[in-house]
Amino acid sequence: MLDMGFEPQIRKIVDQIRPDRQTLMWSATWPKEVRALAEDFLKDYIQVNIGALQLCANHRILQIIDVCQENEKDAKLIKLLHEIMNEKDNKTIIFAETKRKVDDLTRRMRRDGWPAMCIHGDKSQPERDWVLGEFRTGKSPILVATDVAARGLISIVSLANVYKTLTEWGGVMRP
Repeated sequence: MLDMGFEPQIRKIVDQIRPDRQTLMWSATWPKEVRALAEDFLKDYIQVNIGALQLCANHRILQIIDVCQENEKDAKLIKLLHEIMNEKDNKTIIFAETKRKVDDLTRRMRRDGWPAMCIHGDKSQPERDWVLGEFRTGKSPILVATDVAARGLISIVSLANVYKTLTEWGGVMRP
């Protein structure tokens, strides 16, 4: 919820709850923003961790990082898409860091004839469900998404591209 900008609403709700409450927080990750909320809202809290605290890449997935200039990204992406889409039934997700970039990239790809659709937080739930259905069935084998959408999507693709700068890369991919 923090990723989607709901911190003010979370703070407003917590401010209206009785002070003698019991509060439990659950988070798949523990970034500094979540730690700050825990410190603000919880007294003498206990943190329970399951698994490693350090994010690490899945060793069963080959990850290739190709550092390039901003003006080279489109050409490299098109080259990769030609390679990926040459194989039958391949699907790919392209992650971009903002909703605007997701929309712009999808628009350009569709204009150039690529069967791309996009998903991000500004889409309605029925639209997101429909887009994911089209992607899962392979009717639209290219999905452009914000990295928030990465949760739960990686398991249905054979390859994920990241159309981001190297400093923005911080995702975890799961088979």
